[in-house]
Amino acid sequence: MTGVPASAAGGHHRPAPAVRTAGLWNIANVLTMVRLLLVPAFVMLLMHGDGYDPAWRSFAWAAFAIAMITDLFDGHLARQYDLVTDFGKIADPIADKAIMGAALICLSILDDLPWWVTGVILFRELGITLMRFWVIKHGVIPASRGGKLKTLAQGTAVGMYVLMLTGPLASFRWWVMAVAVALTVVTGLDYVRQAVVLRRAGLAEARAVQAEERARTAAEAHGDGPAGSAGAAGRSGAVADDGNSVR
Repeated sequence: MTGVPASAAGGHHRPAPAVRTAGLWNIANVLTMVRLLLVPAFVMLLMHGDGYDPAWRSFAWAAFAIAMITDLFDGHLARQYDLVTDFGKIADPIADKAIMGAALICLSILDDLPWWVTGVILFRELGITLMRFWVIKHGVIPASRGGKLKTLAQGTAVGMYVLMLTGPLASFRWWVMAVAVALTVVTGLDYVRQAVVLRRAGLAEARAVQAEERARTAAEAHGDGPAGSAGAAGRSGAVADDGNSVR
């Protein structure tokens, strides 16, 4: 043992492991793209003919169900297997809003769903998306349990409206949609509260950092900080590289 590091003695050392970057064509992004492609297919199936053919409505429901299932898995796979990409961050929420928005608008056009229900849900989804961008520099608003329940309720209710249900099931789907709308409003208000709190905290932190920087700059200008000490040393004599003052 010489006590000399292997690198200094000319020995071999292991290179640091390279950081693996997720490629665009991974399973999470493929599922997201499948969901995007299902949007026009779903609309054509739902609106085929007069829009009231039970068989075509069943096909539309199948497309909608597949889209909802991919929504459950792509984000989980991306996080679990480190497959998060910039494309996924942008495309995933777009795909979510596209399939739900298309279903709501088509159902309202067919007079199966009141327009006010479609308006409330779409206003909430668009508003929360814009609000996330409004506070993104201060932090990220995480998905809450209520938000996940809202998504589940919306998907279940819209799926029941896509199918041509009759009898008790037709009445029951109205109550499921009522729950979905209530969760939509309640979770939307909670997201607004979180966004306001996050923005206030971020602005307060930014002001504190600016005040600290101004105080440090003022101290250095008066010779009390590191810059002032260095300036005083420079006036009395230059400092050599080994730390000894040179006259």
